[in-house]
Order: sequence, then C-alpha cells, then structure tokens
Amino acid sequence: MDLPILLIIIVVLALVFDYINGFHDAANSIATIVSTKVLTPFQAVLWAAFWNFAAFFLAAYVIGEFKIGNTIAKSVNENFINLEVIFSGLVAAIAWNLLTWWFGIPSSSSHTLIGGFLGAALMFALVSDYHVIALAQPDLSIFDKLILAFKQLFTQNVVKYEKVIPIFLFIFLAPVIGSIISIIITLIIVNISKRTSPRKADHIFKKLQLVSSALFSLGHGTNDAQKVMGIIGAAIIFHHVQTLHDPVYLALDGTQQFNYFVVHYYWVPFTSFLMIALGTMSGGWKIVKTMGTRITKVTPLEGVAAESAGAITLFITEHFGIPVSTTHTITGAIIGVGLTKRVSAVRWGITVSLLWAWILTIPISAMVAGITYLIFTFVK
Repeated sequence: MDLPILLIIIVVLALVFDYINGFHDAANSIATIVSTKVLTPFQAVLWAAFWNFAAFFLAAYVIGEFKIGNTIAKSVNENFINLEVIFSGLVAAIAWNLLTWWFGIPSSSSHTLIGGFLGAALMFALVSDYHVIALAQPDLSIFDKLILAFKQLFTQNVVKYEKVIPIFLFIFLAPVIGSIISIIITLIIVNISKRTSPRKADHIFKKLQLVSSALFSLGHGTNDAQKVMGIIGAAIIFHHVQTLHDPVYLALDGTQQFNYFVVHYYWVPFTSFLMIALGTMSGGWKIVKTMGTRITKVTPLEGVAAESAGAITLFITEHFGIPVSTTHTITGAIIGVGLTKRVSAVRWGITVSLLWAWILTIPISAMVAGITYLIFTFVK
C-alpha cells in the first residue's frame, strides 16, 4: 500500500516528538533519584529508559489496551481532521517542547501535543467556514466574513468535550492528587520508620528508591508513549477512511477503529515506546536541576514517597484513559513532600513560574499550530 508523503512525514515527526518528549521528560523519572545520589545521572537515565520501554509490555499484555492513545486520537471531531491539521499540531508541539527544554522549563509535552492538535483543528474549521461564507456572500468585507466565520465556528462541535474537559481539569487535579498521595505516603513512612536509625533508614530508602523510580518510569512510558500513538493513529485512520474509503474502517466506530489500527499497525505502539525510551537515555539535564533541587530538597525517604505517589497517580489516570502530564504529577508529588516538613520548605517562587508555564502551554501550542496550519495551506 502506497502512503502519501505527508502521512510518512507525520509518522516521522511524531516519532521525533516522542524522542524529544523522552529527553524533555527524563527529569521526571530521574530528578529525585539523581538529587539523592542513589544513582549517577548516566545510570539513572539507563534505568528510566529500560522501564519506559518495559511499559509497552505492561500496556499490551497486562492491561491489554491503549486507552490514552484512543483518547488522544478521538479528542477532535473526525470531520475536522486531515493530514495538514495533524502535521501543524506536531510542528507546534515540537517547537514548544524544544523552546521550554532550552530554557529548562518543565512544561508538559502531553499538553503541548494536545494543544497543537486542537489549535490546528480549530483553524481548519475556521478557514473552511470562511471559504463557505466568502462564496455565499462575496460582497461582504473580509472583517465581516471573519466575524461570521467565528460565529459559525462556535456552533460546530470541533472539539470532543467529553474527551478534552477531563484533560483540562487534570492540568490542576494531577499535581493536587500527586501532592495529597505524596503527603499520605510520607507520613505513613515516617511513622513506620521513626524507630529506625537515620543511617539504616537512609540505606533502606536508597534501595527502595530504585523500585519507586522504576514504577514511575513505567507510568511515564505507559502514559506518554500512547499520546504519540494516538496522533499517528488519527493520521492513519484518516487515510483509511477518507482517502482509501476502506470498508473495514468505515464499518467500525471510533474506539473500534483505533483498536483495529493497533492490531494491524502493531509496529506503531512498539516504536512509540522505543523512541520515548531512547529519548530518555539522552537525558534532560537542564530540567533535572529544577525538578530535583530547586523546588525543594529531597532525601531518599522523600524520593520514595514522591515517586510512589507519582506512579500511583499515573496508573489511576491510565486506568480511566485520561492523558495527564507526568511533569505536573511528579512536581505535585515533590511539593507534597516539601509540605510535610513545612510550607516554607517549598520554593513557591519556582512553583508559581512552573504553574504559569503549565497554564500557557495549551493556548500557546494551539496558537502556533493554527498559524502553522495557515502558512502550510497557503504555501500548498
């Protein structure tokens, strides 16, 4: 089967984004284990990368499905998806990821990708509406046509809100849940080990941190690799439905289409998990410093609590098919650890800066994707 050049470019770009996501989010998995000196940075990225890839086997053979990938693929109404939309969303996501990595800002790769996808789809709908209005009412000014096009846009279900609203809510809920679980785990651990000598406790928790960091890396791989799967899936499903008019895909509903795609393009999930693992091996040293030390000082005991809380949060959200930010989750967990000592143990200036980066990620990515779509369609 011959694939369109743009579809091939989209697959390549998606895997590039997956790789960038790996080194951009490497700090999520290794920051605490490096800052507590349990592993060297090199050992830590190898450890995290191994468990990132092992998450493929967990999702495929234990969980048995890729719920988050399906959520991403179906977050936009299929009537407003085409290859240009997906391409523009990926370009915006890659640009924002590289920019925040360069400045050492732990922003969310997940929300970057979602924002880019939504922004490009909304621009596609707006441009389509404008052309329809221009043909129907050629005497109107450009400004009046745009006003009517925006009004028309708000009457269309471009975004599938039942999929997207939970994603937006968990921008705030994921770090809060991570923080609460982290506080509970920390208090339980402190009470259980209060009669243990500090030296012995430190030795025990350094060993346990290998387990907790592995669990968090499993959750990171399970959550983040599926988002790229979802984008590639949306592109390939569009090709089968709109270009090939494949009767098999046409006979299936949205979730069934995605499940069928996973079975017949099994190399996509495998490669998605592999690329994020390779990206993790490249590290993200600029972000490690922010995550590991600048938010709050972390001991091995607290590292175990933060990573365990982050892992639990990720597994819960994966169960419900809600894509969340691993960056937000582990940051909330680290803040929770700091709060068990005292409120002033958390460096709130750094935390507020991170919060602004999180809030701005989706709208900026959406705006860049929309502009990219305009440029791409104009050049085309």
